[in-house]
Amino acid sequence: MTYRIGFIGTGAPDGDGFAMAYRHAEGYERLDDCEIVACADLVPENAEAFAEEYGVPDYRVYEDYEEMLLEAEPDVVSVCVPPAAHADIVVGAARNGVVRAVHCEKPMALTWGDARRMVEVCDAEGVSLTINHQYRFARPYSEPKRLLDEGKVGDLKRIEFREEDLYDNGTHAFDLANYYNDGTPVEWVLGQIDYTEENVLFGAHNENQAVAQWRYENGVYGIASTGRGEEFVGALFRLVGTDGVIEVGEDGTVSYRRDGGKWKTVDTGPDTRYRPKLSKPRLALRYLLGKVSEGWAERLDVTTYTERAVEDVIESLRTGEESELNGRDALRADELIFATWESSRRRGRVDLPLKVDDNPLEAMVEAGVVGPDSDLPSRATRWADVASGSSGSLPSRLLRRVTRS
Repeated sequence: MTYRIGFIGTGAPDGDGFAMAYRHAEGYERLDDCEIVACADLVPENAEAFAEEYGVPDYRVYEDYEEMLLEAEPDVVSVCVPPAAHADIVVGAARNGVVRAVHCEKPMALTWGDARRMVEVCDAEGVSLTINHQYRFARPYSEPKRLLDEGKVGDLKRIEFREEDLYDNGTHAFDLANYYNDGTPVEWVLGQIDYTEENVLFGAHNENQAVAQWRYENGVYGIASTGRGEEFVGALFRLVGTDGVIEVGEDGTVSYRRDGGKWKTVDTGPDTRYRPKLSKPRLALRYLLGKVSEGWAERLDVTTYTERAVEDVIESLRTGEESELNGRDALRADELIFATWESSRRRGRVDLPLKVDDNPLEAMVEAGVVGPDSDLPSRATRWADVASGSSGSLPSRLLRRVTRS
């Protein structure tokens, strides 16, 4: 069987984003049983350039993705638009009646309610939903799981990670944290954030700094630090076991040690933090072979993490087995993001399952509680008066009343 592939959102390689559609497309192109048959983008020039790159006929280039779904009838759809549009597009594709699988870019959705809706509708329609958490296929992140499964550091007790933010990048980290703990459900989340300088990525707010703690049902704890304070953790990932520790370093180097023992480095081949990198000798050989035959030279290339993810998506269709990137696992990662923001909004611990539908950070920004236009600086000044003893501040007046009583 040949799987017909359609794209919703192509972007442009020289645009503001990462042009993830092109990275997905390279994954499908290398599979013999996949054919890219259609694409849609609100910017016609983007769709046309993508179509030319991947051999999509002119009559299968669209601005309206719904029209594309009806006319091209793809088996698989890659959704590569900003997160605010994910839910409606994924739900629309699932209800199309022809689409068998939707592979959607991360982050999953802009709100917790929309993330749940994506999974619920796809499950109801019998459509496979996967989210591109491609780092599960990168050896700097999969080797620690192997070490845990082999008992190299005993039983897992704590997961720590650092990231730039909880949402745009943190979705990968939360997904990997759950992966390391075998998808065990989380009981509660406690978190706090700082957001005073605008940090909008692909249309979504991301905090400037956060700290989060959570507990899994099996007693394993998690802790995360992002943004301005991310150095607190000291490693991309630290997995603390009963008998030792595993660390993933800044460049993706994996090392571990037993208690009282020396650090050992684990071979991850060409895989690094973000992507595979060929060694200098292999690069030189590829260059020489390229002068003879590009086909021969390409045999030395290493598949990217997104290409591996795409192959897993297609393999799940071939076999009927659930993909490593299934929507339910992605939903668990999303819940931790929104629960941390909700904890900040409530100023207290949040027990799961999370019972809100909105995006707590977006809501706080809109209400002027956090964000560049909030009154946080003035609040901080007022509360700092407690330390200085300023008589006019509300905190000082409250403090005097408590003291008198």
